[in-house]
Amino acid sequence: MRNPIGYLTTHVLDTSLGVPAEGLQIDLYFYEGETRKHIRSMKTNSDGRTDGPILPCEDFKIGVYELVFQAADYLKHTAPAQETPFFLADIPIRFGMNDPDTHYHVPLLLSPFGYSTYRGS
Repeated sequence: MRNPIGYLTTHVLDTSLGVPAEGLQIDLYFYEGETRKHIRSMKTNSDGRTDGPILPCEDFKIGVYELVFQAADYLKHTAPAQETPFFLADIPIRFGMNDPDTHYHVPLLLSPFGYSTYRGS
């Protein structure tokens, strides 16, 4: 059996400031049935990306994953005038990956009061 070449990346842009979201923690989970297993945690760099794939090809497997973006911790530094608790705290995005040879990219567009995501390229 050959090794998969698929992998997962993400990119976070702060749409309220018009800049990449630097220093935002992201947690990756894998679902085995209803059980959620933590895979890794990473922070975004000055470009709003992680320094490497959040799920590299050597760890790739078909299944259901979840990225949890720690928005409140990031917003404490970028929107300090906002009252707490913040409207957005953790932003979970659950998605499936079914092709072991595909690059999956899940970007997040973030502001203090909303977010959007899509399957990127």
